[in-house]
Amino acid sequence: MPQPVYLDHAATTPVRKEVFEVMEPFYGPRFGNPSSVHRWGREARAALDEARERVARCLGAHPDEVCFTSGGTEADNLAVLGPLRSQVEKGRRVILSTPIEHKAVLETVHHAAHDGVTERMLTVTKGGIVDLAASDAAIDDSVAVCTVMWVNNEVGTIQPVPEIAERVKARGGIMHTDAVQAFGKIDINVSKLGIDLLSISGHKIGAPKGVGAMYIRRGTRIDPLFHGGSQDRGRRPGTENVAYAVALSRAAELAVEERETEWARVESLRDSLEEGLLARIPDAVVHGRGAPRAPHVLNISVPGTDSESLLMALDLAGVAASAGSACQSGNVTPSHVLLAMGVKADLAIAAVRMSLGSLTTPEHITRVVELFPALIAKARRLSGAA
Repeated sequence: MPQPVYLDHAATTPVRKEVFEVMEPFYGPRFGNPSSVHRWGREARAALDEARERVARCLGAHPDEVCFTSGGTEADNLAVLGPLRSQVEKGRRVILSTPIEHKAVLETVHHAAHDGVTERMLTVTKGGIVDLAASDAAIDDSVAVCTVMWVNNEVGTIQPVPEIAERVKARGGIMHTDAVQAFGKIDINVSKLGIDLLSISGHKIGAPKGVGAMYIRRGTRIDPLFHGGSQDRGRRPGTENVAYAVALSRAAELAVEERETEWARVESLRDSLEEGLLARIPDAVVHGRGAPRAPHVLNISVPGTDSESLLMALDLAGVAASAGSACQSGNVTPSHVLLAMGVKADLAIAAVRMSLGSLTTPEHITRVVELFPALIAKARRLSGAA
């Protein structure tokens, strides 16, 4: 039986061997609490400080600008809600975002709106890119926080974050970007960008699930989500997860070191997959095609099918993919991202996301291209579309 093909790297990635090796000692002899003053505590504190310095170097930041979190969702929540109080005190009551954000941002924005803050959405083109020409009218002196993801998690489109940040900062707002899918793909140097806050997640780059980090520019006021301790300068109370912080720092270093070579390798594989599928299924639609895209995501719809049935067929054939973001697994409603791009519901509900990464090989691409047409034909017969 052929080896399984994993095409869901945008959902999660395997923990890298190099990452596991550096974190393992902190489950054994190096178990100390970094807030303790004895030797075990000092050793843990030193490891935590070093991890913070390593992540900071990867971002072009100062170590004191890095805050470890439990993942991208917590970092996004902190980025949206943390600056609000100080901004509202200045009379700024608008959160600016886009309709194609990850639910970690969208749901947080909706939550904030219940507390008297107004949400405002930037226009998105049919290609899945924020319309810069239309954004100027939306960016004014009332904007408290603007949050725009750098690389869309469902279609892979790259947003003009630096240009949006320039506009937001010119009007005195706080700029955040969810870089969960961008980190390790795009060259990020926060010292050269106009952003104030940036989120990353460990399990997208070969670290364990349950760890992430947030860049907080010096001078940016952040009120904590939690209370009960002075850790991390009071921005994130609670005993730090040293093992995971160390793991994230190593994964981040490897992602940055390999960024250019991996971009070229994965992009070549993605293009082969895309071209092969379109050649065999001419009426298939690739969402975001023609727009700037990160190399690891391919989102494709085939008329006359639905993603739930197709994903089950792929799974039975040994291929793992998803229907947009992993958070929507089991949900057969059309993707909010595709609907915001103007994709019709019947086509959006057929969308399948294949995301490539460290496990992907040319042989995997060949296998998927060869088996996909038969699966599509079966799906169309079952739906009566054939």
